[in-house]
Formats: sequence, structure tokens, C-alpha cells
Amino acid sequence: MKNFLLIFFLMTCSIQAQDKKESAHESIRGKVSLGIDVLQKENFALLSGKRVGLITNHTGVNSKLQSTHYLFKQATNFKLVAVFSPEHGLKGYVGAGQAVEDFIDTTSGIKYFSLYGKTQKPTKEMLNGIDVLVYDIQDIGCRSYTYISTLGLAMEAAGENNIEFIILDRPNPLGGLRIEGNVVEENFKSFIGKYEIPYVYGLTCGELALLINSKKTIGNKVKCKLKIVKMKGWHRWMKFSDTGLIWIPTSPNVPYQETPFYLVGTGILGELVTIGIGITYTIPFQTFAAEWIDADTLAKRMNALKLPGVIFSPISYKPLYGIWQDKILNGVQIHITNFDKMSLMRLQFYFLQVHKELYPDKNIFEMSTPARIQMFDRALGTDQIRKMFSERYRVEDINKLLDKDIRWFRKLSKKFYLY
Repeated sequence: MKNFLLIFFLMTCSIQAQDKKESAHESIRGKVSLGIDVLQKENFALLSGKRVGLITNHTGVNSKLQSTHYLFKQATNFKLVAVFSPEHGLKGYVGAGQAVEDFIDTTSGIKYFSLYGKTQKPTKEMLNGIDVLVYDIQDIGCRSYTYISTLGLAMEAAGENNIEFIILDRPNPLGGLRIEGNVVEENFKSFIGKYEIPYVYGLTCGELALLINSKKTIGNKVKCKLKIVKMKGWHRWMKFSDTGLIWIPTSPNVPYQETPFYLVGTGILGELVTIGIGITYTIPFQTFAAEWIDADTLAKRMNALKLPGVIFSPISYKPLYGIWQDKILNGVQIHITNFDKMSLMRLQFYFLQVHKELYPDKNIFEMSTPARIQMFDRALGTDQIRKMFSERYRVEDINKLLDKDIRWFRKLSKKFYLY
């Protein structure tokens, strides 16, 4: 009886503690001011009298959805002389991998440069007449998303040309606590994996910039004069849904604030272009589907894994465009029920494990092209995971490879926390 009362007492204390934690979190939700909000409230004093180059796109807005680009054009205490945009262009509608052209606004004289066209790094000529570069872009907290490569290369160019670099900080949609995946190996660095960081790195863009700027083995060859305009009210436990901010689709296939979580879970597999992950349909990154799959069977087998925080339902759909247009793909729709319990990156490998059991004659890697396999390896930052996994198609075989750098990176990255 005493043991029972003790257990009951401990359980009650635990529940009360959790309730207090959730209540504390609830009380500060929706209080986030972005870096641009802070800068605007201070009447852009940091830029007063300077010639400014702005690195931004359609996601660069304040909490009232006013464009940073527009605010800078209207400002009277500094001069906007050039605007630089990343992949998908200034307005965000250009498809993945498509080059974007430069242009000049003949009315204002402002020059508009693409950092995903003829060059991915600002040239000396582009930076001529600029005193300070300001960066304001919302990324998704995932290494393979190219905005962070644009960030790093722009910082490097600023350092080489003795130009000040200011970041208007923004939330990491995945939160500031989640870290998943191995770091990029030297031979697998690319524009979708430029820095030696985990696939999910748990830093804001400002914190990541501090890390890149301070450690040559991870970041740039040349340091820049870096300043971060911090957010107010952001906490590490916050996902985007906790911030009270309005989500702007960061690119054509990242329409919702939850999409970055799904991208981590399916995006690497999607590089093979053998399995439909939903990006040619209405639910990008939320499916595993193919013409030969039996949807009910796959859903049953995936749910039988009892993976924490996720359930799978059968789905059949016709892609709206792409190589499978007008064909019927069958498989599962992914429903994340608890983001905190999910091991996102492993999700695609669990699918590959089950798929191998159900369809041993359909080798996903052999069905892909060498170029797409290379992209798969670049997204992972190594070919060792694919090679080891391909031996038995068991997730347990790659757990150590996926997790080997997490403890080291968590210890390192804490040095650059701003929040």
C-alpha cells in the first residue's frame, strides 16, 4: 500500500510539473518580434547614412507581413542600392534548380542580382558602392535547403570586400532543440550541403552565421564583420506554430509551417526520383507512393512498426505534373501526430526497409540514375549510409552513422546560442 501511494504521489507530481511547463509555454506563445521588427522599431538606426545591399526574397517580411524590401525602399535615413535573391528568386515562384536572372529597376536605379544564376556568390562588381549587406530570409532549419549556402557565401564575399554584414534573425521552424543526422564529409560538400553541420542543426540563421563565421573547418575561409539583430520573445523550444507569426511559403513546395518537418522525413529519398513523396501533388513531402505499391498493405506494415509520433493512411493520387503526371501512385500519406517524439530523418529509411520486404524485386537504388544517387549521397553528406543500408535494408544498421556527430555538434553549437 505504501509503495502504491508513493507511486501515485510521484505520478501526480510529474503530471503537475508537465502541466506547469505547458502552461508556461502557452503564456508566452505569440510574443515573437522578428529581427526586422526590432530594426524597424529603432527607425533603422543601425543603417543610418549607409548604402545598403539587401539579401532577401518574398519571405523577408515583418510580423505585419510588410516586405523588408519595401520598407528599405521607403526608408529616408539610408539608401537601398542593390537587392540580392537566393534560389526561387525574389518573389519565390521560380522552380527548384532553375536559374534566376539579374535586372535593374530603371525607375529607382536599384540593381537586382540573382545568387542562383550565373553566380552563387556576390562578386566584387556586385558589391561596388555598398557599405553594408543585410540578410533577411526565412529558412527551414534543414541543411539541404540552399538559403543557408547563399547566406554563407554572401558572408564570405562581405569579408573579402571589407563590408559589414547584418542578419535580421528569424525563427528556426523546427525549433532550437532538435538535431538530427551526420555532418557533411569533405568529398560530399555541395550547394545542398556546404557546411559541416548535421542535417537538422537546431540554430536560427543568426546563430548559424556566428558558427560559420567563427570556425574554418565548418564555415567560410574569410570572416566578415558580423552583427545579428536578435528577435525578441523567441525561445528554443518554439516551433513556428508557437511564435504567433504568419507562415509565408518559403518555396513552391514548402507551403505550410509543418512542411519542413515532412521535408526532413522524405526529402532525401525524394532525390532518387523513384518514389512519389507528394511534391507533384497537393501534399508535398507527405507521401511514399509508387504505381506498384498496394496502399492498404503498405499502410498496415508501416503502422506495425509503431514509430513514435506518426501514423500512416492509405492513399492513391494522380500527380499534377512531372514524370508521373496522369499516372496513379499508391502508397501512404504521412501524418505526424507528435513532432517532439518523431525521429524525422529515419522515416524514409523505415519506408525503404518495409518496401524491400514487400517488393524485393523493386530495388529503389538500382531503379534510380547515377546522377540521382549522387544527389542522394550529397543530401546525406556521405555515401557510407547508403552503402551500409543497402547491405540488409535495416534501419538499425545505420543508427550509429546517423547519430555519430550529434553530441559533438550540440556541445559546439551551444557556444553560439543567442536565446
